[in-house]
Amino acid sequence: MNTSVMTILILSFFSLFISGCKSAEELNRQRPNILLIVSEDNGPDLGCYGVKEVSTPNLDGLAKEGVLFERAFVPYSVCSPSRAVIFTGLYPHQNGQIGLATHKFKMYDSIKTLPKYLNEAGYSTGIIGKLHVNPEKEIPFDFSAIPGSNFGKKNLKEYAEEAFDFIMGSDNPFFLMVNYPDAHFPLQKQVEGMPKDPLDGSDLNASLPFIGADSERLREFTANYYNSMNRLDESVGMLLQKLKASGKAENTIIIYLGDHGAQFSRGKCSNYEAGLRVPLIIKDPNLEAKNVRQMELVNTIDLLPTFLDIAEADFPKNLPGMSILPLLNGAHVKNNRKYIFAGGNGSTSLLYYPRRSVRDDRYKLILNMLHGKENPHYAFYETHINGHFNAGTEEKELKSASPEVINAYGTWRNPPKYELYDLQNDPYEFNNLAGDSEFQDILYRLKSALEDWQQETKDPLADPLKFKRFNKEIDSINKHFPNHSYSRNKNFKWRYPGYFNSN
Repeated sequence: MNTSVMTILILSFFSLFISGCKSAEELNRQRPNILLIVSEDNGPDLGCYGVKEVSTPNLDGLAKEGVLFERAFVPYSVCSPSRAVIFTGLYPHQNGQIGLATHKFKMYDSIKTLPKYLNEAGYSTGIIGKLHVNPEKEIPFDFSAIPGSNFGKKNLKEYAEEAFDFIMGSDNPFFLMVNYPDAHFPLQKQVEGMPKDPLDGSDLNASLPFIGADSERLREFTANYYNSMNRLDESVGMLLQKLKASGKAENTIIIYLGDHGAQFSRGKCSNYEAGLRVPLIIKDPNLEAKNVRQMELVNTIDLLPTFLDIAEADFPKNLPGMSILPLLNGAHVKNNRKYIFAGGNGSTSLLYYPRRSVRDDRYKLILNMLHGKENPHYAFYETHINGHFNAGTEEKELKSASPEVINAYGTWRNPPKYELYDLQNDPYEFNNLAGDSEFQDILYRLKSALEDWQQETKDPLADPLKFKRFNKEIDSINKHFPNHSYSRNKNFKWRYPGYFNSN
């Protein structure tokens, strides 16, 4: 071999070596950052979703620059279970967080969570705002700030400032979750000058449509709910400005969603659309598709697979969701998902009322597992048992509603085993079709799909023995710890994690 050939080979080898070394560094620069924005207790009540009463230019701008999902859902319409789904990619009955963290519900042992996955992939991880999932040590973000609930909505500017500090302090690609509290009760008309131009109940023609009833009181709550959306948008605007100032916006995928629906009657804590349907907007600056309205059915169990897809990380085989990155390429892209499933047990022992649901493109089936007993959520809302339920519809307000709405409230209060709704003709689920002979084939198909899902995901309440045992545990707790006193007992532990996972 002559000298010139040898020299070329050596230089080529050296070049490949340097290229290989650079590729690891380049990978960190090229893989997108992820900014996840989560708001509490609101459905898709934004300008970009067609709600004219609110002003959300920043979130509307994200939709114009990215993809808006018209049919996005959570699998449980309560905070802790909904957030645990984001962290684990598993349904609540699979991860164990089947109720509120403040009421001692917790994930099962050895559940792998989002920051662990992304840390392994070389990402720096951070969270701003409340975590609200047990045990917190199993969700080890590298950075955290403003850990409280902040239901007073004070100092919202700090969220953006803390985000900027984290973003600028990370040399690796980053994942940052920013949690805003705006629509969580108590609802405030204005806090520290936000929103700039608040609404009054007199500015509205009606209360939220899914409520069915209407009154001056309900309009005032609705106005302040809309004010929360306006305030949220102002906070998001400050956050996006800080992201732009960091110089990293052009390589950051922004995902915005709500954690579940609003806390009005037949909303939060229910399996109706008003509880489960949420806004979801994704802006990927590296994609050509803009201002897309995606109609495919998606669920927040899809978020962890999506994050792992973005990070080019290994995808665990046990996750029931799928990455939604392909759906960002245009409205023509399909995910071939036929059904969306949801659970729900009740966020506390006194609110225990287990239900499961499934919907397809048009129809929704709800299984009420304690049918024959009154649903406690009705009384909590109707009597305003505490401040979180102050916007519940009162009996005197219901009296002036239409017969179909009155009947719907009766169904919610004393549910039959099955509820079936035609979401195309009855989007607010006022007319239960489960007993209609014309819809029995649809009822049977959805029942079969729901039963298959319960078996595939090993739903413990589908096991009669475990269901019976859990009912006894609930009854015992309510007897020995009245008025939720167990939540203040340092030594209290739920027993269900031990037997839910047993064979």
